[in-house]
Amino acid sequence: MRPGPNGTPGRGNRLKLEDYLDDAGNIALPPDVTITSFLDHNIAQFGDTASYRYIDFEHDPSGRPIELTWDELGVRLRAVGARLQQVTQPGERVAILAPQGVDYVVGFFAAVQAGNIAVPLFAPELPGHAERLDAVLADATPTVVLTTSAGAEAVQTFLRKLPRGRRPRVIAIDAVPDSVGDTFVPAALESDGIAYLQYTSGSTRTPAGVEITHRAVCTNVVQMIISVGLDWDIASISWLPLFHDMGLLMIMFPALCGGHLTLMSPTAFVRRPHRWIKELAVEAKRGRTFAAAPNFAFELAADRGLPPQGEDLDLSNVAGLINGSEPVNVHSIDKFNAAFAPYGLPPEAIKPSYGMAEATLFVSTIGPENRAGAVYLDRTELGLGRAVRVAPDSPNAVPEVSCGRIARSQWAVIVDPGTEAELPDGRVGEIWLHGDNIGRGYWGRERETELAFHNKLQVRLDQGGHAEGVPVNATWFRTGDMGVYLDGEIYITGRMKDLVIIDGRNHYPQDIEATAADASKSVRSGFVAAFSVPAGELPCSAGSSDTGAGERLVIVAERGPGAGKAEPGPIIDAIRAAVSRHHALPVADVRLVAAGAIPRTTSGKLARRACRAEYLAGVLGQR
Repeated sequence: MRPGPNGTPGRGNRLKLEDYLDDAGNIALPPDVTITSFLDHNIAQFGDTASYRYIDFEHDPSGRPIELTWDELGVRLRAVGARLQQVTQPGERVAILAPQGVDYVVGFFAAVQAGNIAVPLFAPELPGHAERLDAVLADATPTVVLTTSAGAEAVQTFLRKLPRGRRPRVIAIDAVPDSVGDTFVPAALESDGIAYLQYTSGSTRTPAGVEITHRAVCTNVVQMIISVGLDWDIASISWLPLFHDMGLLMIMFPALCGGHLTLMSPTAFVRRPHRWIKELAVEAKRGRTFAAAPNFAFELAADRGLPPQGEDLDLSNVAGLINGSEPVNVHSIDKFNAAFAPYGLPPEAIKPSYGMAEATLFVSTIGPENRAGAVYLDRTELGLGRAVRVAPDSPNAVPEVSCGRIARSQWAVIVDPGTEAELPDGRVGEIWLHGDNIGRGYWGRERETELAFHNKLQVRLDQGGHAEGVPVNATWFRTGDMGVYLDGEIYITGRMKDLVIIDGRNHYPQDIEATAADASKSVRSGFVAAFSVPAGELPCSAGSSDTGAGERLVIVAERGPGAGKAEPGPIIDAIRAAVSRHHALPVADVRLVAAGAIPRTTSGKLARRACRAEYLAGVLGQR
């Protein structure tokens, strides 16, 4: 079967994976395909069956389902899209500041169908992120904000703080009458046009809006389906924030493939992780099921997500659980597998993966039949840019989890950032990416776009390189991430900007943080930040009289559960001793802080630079 006019399948047919591939198996999209190309087809094909479902735990602890059939979705899309067309011009930005739910999905796709550029954001009541929201609104300059009736007051209050000339119009998605849709005219969209702006998490700098095209999204969904080995119409479960790149890509599966997605809020998951596990099992009864989450979620679910005794829970039909968005920890994976193996979870279900907003999301993962695993590398050699395997029990061993192979029709090379030459397998360097899933650039930032997206690989390897098939004059996106190839699989070793460089030696902060977390049970695992500061800038409270030059190591650690009143001295001494023993590093200062004190991005990542700034300003823990 081949697509009908405008790249859509004929009525009565489901689009097949082969329709996105050429004869050689490379990804080749149908002409002018967009992320909304198949919505009308899906509505006609699946009419009264569920498209998106949201489980509301806020108003009902047992979970109240709010569901949209495909027919209902079509009605709402036309209504909200028509309302937008009344008050906007094509190409204007429309920001979504709605709570998690089906209205968010409607607002996003309606903005795209209306010919606007969607800007997926979050409701202003998200704690601790008002400054980020203000910065993003100033950058994107939306003319309209979409929210809900329940969220409108908070949105209006927030927007009144903006200068009058910057205040966008506010529309409540659920308040637009269905009858308005009679005037809707589908916009003329192009594959290479901007569908939405995906703002970066801001873990290392001010958030920037990545220009994500229709082609990039469609390509990336196909890449994920092939790489993970998913069914074309697979059902999925997601509590991930819809403004986050991973959460947003999850809503693309039904739109492009005609599948079904169950949503819940991040808060509902964090409060009771079993809710996520239970919904995975519910959907798994109907067919193969898929989900994605950052590493901390697997740790949390293993600790607090087990079912009550006697509950029927069968996870044997879980096809894949992508573990990405933050560094993947092999201990978290082993812990999750051990917790849920008795309930039928396949041991190969968890898929350590690598991705980022600038690549739409997905870059690599392990194969469908592969089980997550780690290699052990020599810490000293790794700091010198070489990946040298050692035995797991070696005193200098560092576990590194494989993020598998690069997705179909995408390329990743390891590059010496100084010479811009490709490095051979086993050498650590910066990861550069190329492919149709890469964004166009950063919205309104020509200089940053040029530096990040328009790089030329100066030297390619004659043998064993990873740029084969990419034109010599092609441009590459430089990720800022450090990585290495071993046996054809990619390992992510850290971020260039986060490297701790002391006495000329490179140290990866996550390695130091893991050592600090393991040093004492009073430290909250996963909530430790390590960074360096100039010796002369150490605050007096550090108790240091160091007047020398160079950088000094600082560790900030959150207290673990039950350790709020524990005497700090022994904990600090244990951290210092462990870091000295494993890394041969003196620690200039250790700060024990309350849970939640370390800044994190809106996607939950450690914000080391923000933590460092608060430390130097003397305001750490005062947020």
